[in-house]
Amino acid sequence: MTYRWIPDQHGAWAMLAVPFLAGTFLSPRPGWAHAALFAAWLLGYAAAFHAQQWLRLHARGLRSARRHGVPAVVCGAAAGASGLPLAFAHSWLLLAAAAALPFLAVNTWYAWRGRERALANGLAAVVPACGMLLVAARLGGLGPGGAWRAAAACLLYFAGTVPYVKTMIRERGSAGYRRASVGYHAAAVPLAAALSPWLTPVFAACLARAVLLPGRRLRPAKVGALELTLSAALLTTLLPTF
Repeated sequence: MTYRWIPDQHGAWAMLAVPFLAGTFLSPRPGWAHAALFAAWLLGYAAAFHAQQWLRLHARGLRSARRHGVPAVVCGAAAGASGLPLAFAHSWLLLAAAAALPFLAVNTWYAWRGRERALANGLAAVVPACGMLLVAARLGGLGPGGAWRAAAACLLYFAGTVPYVKTMIRERGSAGYRRASVGYHAAAVPLAAALSPWLTPVFAACLARAVLLPGRRLRPAKVGALELTLSAALLTTLLPTF
């Protein structure tokens, strides 16, 4: 069924989409190449997710690993079909893909060990996702000099979501995680303001939710809805700002 093919890591979709869309529409020439690359990016994520789930379950001898095999192969093939023609036209995309491999290796190792919820694993996933802003920007004719501040803002934001979401769900009640989350977001506000004063309200809102919401029993759907709202606010701030 379709829902079994779509990764259920709902928070990942905003992280995959926002930096890419920001890079696309900050560039002077957004076009069909971006659509093909976006398809390859999302399909590649789905392929990696299913491959890692297969590895995790197979390592434990669980027959349920089989349900991830076909989606991993099909999504991987579809990602290749979307991305390889672009790689022939823009060979530097192969270097960008190679730069993401160490982070993919970290995520795969944590999946194999059954520790996908580890803080380091989440942070490792953030880096290539935000790096896609630079890739999309270059594909549209904007060099890193014109896009690095937007990429840094995305990295600053999405890195903060990792400890914050843990304080709301899996590490609810952990004083250590809450202090780390609040401390990170407090430091992020002036750093974001240094990138652009227009980012201050978004990051101030992130700090407020890191301070006020942990300890409240919000359902994961509500936590996710708030994160989607803040992600959309970040995107709509980045586009006219940079």
